[in-house]
Amino acid sequence: NVEQTLTRTPQYLEENYKPLLIGLGVMVVLVGLFWLVKIYLNKKNEEAQSQMYMAERYLEMDSLKLALNGDGNYLGFLDIANEYKFTNTANLALYSAGICYLHLGQYQDAIDFLNKYSRKDKLVGSLAIGATGDAYVELGDLETGVSKYIEAADFASNSFNTPLFLMKAGEIYELNNNFSEALKVYERIQKEYPESNEGLSIDKYIARVKLLMK
Repeated sequence: NVEQTLTRTPQYLEENYKPLLIGLGVMVVLVGLFWLVKIYLNKKNEEAQSQMYMAERYLEMDSLKLALNGDGNYLGFLDIANEYKFTNTANLALYSAGICYLHLGQYQDAIDFLNKYSRKDKLVGSLAIGATGDAYVELGDLETGVSKYIEAADFASNSFNTPLFLMKAGEIYELNNNFSEALKVYERIQKEYPESNEGLSIDKYIARVKLLMK
């Protein structure tokens, strides 16, 4: 059996020489293309980062239209997202554009851009979901808004984002007179995040909701 196997191996290679060579060539080409694309995207990402520096500065200064559209010398978030597609910086520009639209009161545009953002980063992803919730609340869709707050709280699971968005959810539940659900999220903050900013003052919210439930 061993002799037969050793005999068949070179025979198989000889009979299938061309298909195997083609397959090997295809693999080499694909690996080469992968690395070329990676190098190209890294270079484009560096260009995008140099452009987005000013857009981020404008966002910090509340110059939201300049942050979105650029100033003639540097691109804004919209052009960065469009011209540097498939880079991490372009993805972050989608999130930043959504935040700009949220502050400008263009809530549907905010939702559209925040939904385009790929949530690779847990922290920013949670903030994006929560900002989407803010936009829905501003549009009067409280039910979707509160569901986004809960989603944002669970997405990151940290002592900053989670209690922040649970608190927002509790406030919306209270507005809808859904005091039992408000109590649940407030008690979750009390139990899981007592040292957070929200946790330090959560007792009074719990006491208020319990009083309203009577």
